[in-house]
Amino acid sequence: MPSLRHIRKRIGAFRNTEKITRAMKMVAAAKFRKAQEAVVRARPYARELRAVLERLAYHKDIADHPLMARREVRHEDLFVLTSDRGLCGAFNANVLHRVEHYLLDNYDRREQISLITIGRKAHAYFKKRGARIRANLEDLLDEPTFGRARAVSEELANRFVAGEVDRITLVFSEFKSAVQQPVAFRVLLPLDPPRAVRDERADVDYLYEQEKAEVLGRIVHRYLANQFFMILMESVASEHGARMTAMDNATENAGELIQRMTLQYNKARQSAITKELMEIVGGAEALRSGA
Repeated sequence: MPSLRHIRKRIGAFRNTEKITRAMKMVAAAKFRKAQEAVVRARPYARELRAVLERLAYHKDIADHPLMARREVRHEDLFVLTSDRGLCGAFNANVLHRVEHYLLDNYDRREQISLITIGRKAHAYFKKRGARIRANLEDLLDEPTFGRARAVSEELANRFVAGEVDRITLVFSEFKSAVQQPVAFRVLLPLDPPRAVRDERADVDYLYEQEKAEVLGRIVHRYLANQFFMILMESVASEHGARMTAMDNATENAGELIQRMTLQYNKARQSAITKELMEIVGGAEALRSGA
């Protein structure tokens, strides 16, 4: 049985761990609330932007836009979104394992699949395995901004229109709740043509200060940037939710270990006291017998 000193040291280590995980949980909870609010605030704009495209499609067929062109997929860019830091449970592992399976399943179907990593965990994972990494985008997840997302989406649009890539797919953790972040594959390019929707506002066309085609092109590019921006924000919210949940579980586990070790300590202490009492009684009986 471990000594009382050894058990006390272990209990102290568990208490320190519990304090650290509880503090990390509180930090992650604050960041999660902020990220969750950002996602919730951005969703109405994304829905309305999609609705605008659908009403435009009612008056003009926009399925022939260059960013909606569908062709045989030979070259594909695969964006992998993970976190920069760990201690977030299976958040990164789930994404990386799904990407591994995707690469194996499509090995013979594509001439080339290039990885673009967002997050240090993804970059380190695939670099260690010698995978083809076309680019590593840093600092996108620290605090996602629409400006950065728009710059990246414009570069992707230029590559797609130039025919350098036939499909651009993003693999990320979709934000559902603090405990639910399923891995999602979303095709960013080509864009899905919006279905022509007729509602009470669709019967009247817009007034255009510039050519309709130019205005439409700007809206499509803004829609693309917004799609990329929303995915970045969902990944960030999922990361903080996963870390908050992981630290909460770690705090509970540390508490259970402290209780278990405290019980073991009390048993060992009681056993030591009983042993000392028996020795005292035995010594007293020996003295009495000798007398």
